[in-house]
Amino acid sequence: MPEALMPPPLTPPDQLEAQLKAHGYAVLSAAAVSTLAGVPPQALRELAADWSLLPPDLYLKDGGRYRRRRHACFVVDGEQVAQTPHRAHWQPVEYNALHGGMQRWFEPMLASTAGRPEWLQLLAWLGQVSSAHKGARPWFVEAHQFRIDTTDGIGRPTPEGAHRDGVDLVAVFLVAREGIKGGETRVFDAEGPLGQRFTLTEPWSLLLLDDERVIHETTPIQPLGEGGQRDTLVVTLRAGGFQAEAG
Repeated sequence: MPEALMPPPLTPPDQLEAQLKAHGYAVLSAAAVSTLAGVPPQALRELAADWSLLPPDLYLKDGGRYRRRRHACFVVDGEQVAQTPHRAHWQPVEYNALHGGMQRWFEPMLASTAGRPEWLQLLAWLGQVSSAHKGARPWFVEAHQFRIDTTDGIGRPTPEGAHRDGVDLVAVFLVAREGIKGGETRVFDAEGPLGQRFTLTEPWSLLLLDDERVIHETTPIQPLGEGGQRDTLVVTLRAGGFQAEAG
């Protein structure tokens, strides 16, 4: 019997800021992403080819082999998007109890991706969303390309569990979902009992999170047959600078 999937609560494009303000999160369809970001659907689909070239994540503390990723950093200031020199990804243990407190030097995003006009346009739009929600300012952006597979029989999109990221805005794009069950998204009010659960299935649909107000996680995935994987693009935007180890 096919798995019963709970559809996401899609936000109409013209209600994005109102939804973020009222609830701390919003879900957009791929068509809404394309319209609001000004990136044609075909350009988004072409970006997805890069996910087949991701190297293994060598920092998983649970000993798993299920995650591949690349990482890159940018500064978005209005319509200007500038890539910064490659740097380690660092989070305090308060936000990532499993992998916090360590410098993780992931392989960089391919230059052929990071320099694409549609990629830069996507980041510029996310900066506009952040500025509309939090006030105009430069945004320090980290982008993570993830592939979670079922090499070990189970893959964990968020091995750290339900969490915040220590930033201002988190954007989670579903890039692909193939041959799996599970992978349910869960969003909870950081200060109360309210929560929402659903499964993203449409390529380039998007979950936007006000990181100060909500915590989030994605449940493990299992294969439906041979193989099985879930690809995502996670982009975080933070005011004031990148998270960095004090010292």
